[in-house]
Amino acid sequence: MRFIVIDGLDAAGKDTQARLLEERYFKDDEDVIIRSHPCSDNTFGKKASIALKGKGDFSRIRASLFFTLDVINSLLKIDDGAENVIFVRYLCSVAYLPEPLVRGTYDLLSRILPTSTYMFFLDVDPEDAMERIDKREDRQIFENERDLRKVRRRALSVLQDWHVIDASRSAEDVQEKIQVILDKN
Repeated sequence: MRFIVIDGLDAAGKDTQARLLEERYFKDDEDVIIRSHPCSDNTFGKKASIALKGKGDFSRIRASLFFTLDVINSLLKIDDGAENVIFVRYLCSVAYLPEPLVRGTYDLLSRILPTSTYMFFLDVDPEDAMERIDKREDRQIFENERDLRKVRRRALSVLQDWHVIDASRSAEDVQEKIQVILDKN
């Protein structure tokens, strides 16, 4: 099984890249499972989505808790026979926690949850992310420039064996960079 993780700030193009990979593998007659979090097919994902539209610290804590449970639920649903599994939003979600909890939580989860040589962080400047977010109809609790700056800094501080890709480029350029890494192995 090829386990691919695509993570990054809001509006970095994570779902777009997952869909482009899915198209590529379908063309090669390979099956693909995409789990984009929060998922809408389970209670945890639905509750995470609701909390992400809330306000205040309680909503932030609820969003983080339900998001984590949603990811674990997705891991339990993976078919061992799948050729390609793509997780959109995964371990970097710890960057949304309060700063003192980020490193320890990341270290713990990266020991417990599966990791891969195909873990990509789509890096985009918070200003660019906000331009993309402003084009959408609704916003989530963390989608403001101040929070995006904090989350980006925290995420980049814990990424060690990740491939950090400049996502301010076109979707095609980002996909090409991802493909080069996937094709090496």
